[in-house]
Amino acid sequence: MKFKALFLLLSTLVFAVHFKSQAQNPIIKHIFTADPAPLVYKNKVYLYVGHDTATVKDTNYKMPDWHVFSSKNMVEWEDHGMQLSPKAFSWAGGDAYAAQCIYRDGKFYWYVSTGHQKNKESKGGMAIGVAVSDSPVGPFKDAIGKALVTNEMTTDKKHGWDDIDPTVFIDDDGQAYLFWGNGSCKSVKLKKNMIEMDGEIQVLDIKNYIEGPWVYKRKDNYYLIYAGAGTKPEMIEYCMAKGPQGPWVYKGIIQGNVPNSFTTHPGVIDFKGRSYFFYHNGSLPTGGSYRRSICVDDMHYNEDGTIQKIVETAIGVSPVKGK
Repeated sequence: MKFKALFLLLSTLVFAVHFKSQAQNPIIKHIFTADPAPLVYKNKVYLYVGHDTATVKDTNYKMPDWHVFSSKNMVEWEDHGMQLSPKAFSWAGGDAYAAQCIYRDGKFYWYVSTGHQKNKESKGGMAIGVAVSDSPVGPFKDAIGKALVTNEMTTDKKHGWDDIDPTVFIDDDGQAYLFWGNGSCKSVKLKKNMIEMDGEIQVLDIKNYIEGPWVYKRKDNYYLIYAGAGTKPEMIEYCMAKGPQGPWVYKGIIQGNVPNSFTTHPGVIDFKGRSYFFYHNGSLPTGGSYRRSICVDDMHYNEDGTIQKIVETAIGVSPVKGK
C-alpha cells in the first residue's frame, strides 16, 4: 500500500511538472504586455503589443512604447524589442495605447493611439497616428507628420479619450477601413495610400460597445469584436454583418471577465488552418489591471459563422503544423 501511495504521489508530481512546463499562457512572461494585435505575413505571425510598466502600487497606466514579437508555430515567440513609441510622433504627448499594424503594397502601416500635445491645431486629448515601415519589425517612422484622427474631428462624445484603439481592415475589393473609439465605435474609409481618410467619419450603433474593436472578414461574414458589457470588468462581445459598413447585428458575449484585470482586448487571426483568439489578463505574478499579459487560445465557429464561447486556458494552444 505504501508503494502504491508513493507511486501515485510521484505520478501526480510528474503530471504537475509536465503541465507547468506545457503552460503557454501568458505567452510573454518577461515583460508585461497588453492590447494584442496579430498580423499574418509570409507564413509567420507578428504580434504588436503595448507595454505596461506601472508598478504594483500605481493606480493608472504607464505604457511608454510598443513592442513586436513573432512566431512560426504559435508557441515559440521571438522578441524583436521595442519598435515604436509616442516619441516617434512630433505631435504626440502621451502613453502608448492600443495599436494595430497591417500590410499593404510593400509597406507596413502601424495605427496607434496616444495623447496629442496642446497646440494651435489641437486642444489635446487622445489621437490616432500612423507609422510606416518596409519591414514588419521596423524601423517605423511617422507616416504623415501629424495625427490622422484628432479629438476635434469627433464630437459625439464629450470626453477627451474617445479616439483610441484603432483597428484597420482591407476588404476583398481593396477598400480599407479604420474603426476606433471609446464610448462609441467610429469608422471611416481610407484611401489606398492608407494615410488619408476617404469620406466622412461615421458613428456606428453597436450594442454595449465600450472600446477595443477588432474588425475582420471570414468567408462571407464580417465581424466586429469589442470590449463591452456596459460596465467594467469588461467582457468581449461581437456583431456580424454582410458588409464592412453594416448593418451590424449583435450576436452576444464570447469571453467573460478575465483574471485580475478590469480590461480585456481582442485580436483574431486564421493561421495555417486554425483560428486564434488573443487577449490580455493580469495572471502573471504581481500582475494586475495595469500590469497585464497577453494570452492566446483556440477559436471555433459554428456552421452559420457565429463564434463559440472562448475557452480560456493556462496551457494555451498546441504548436501549429504545416509549412
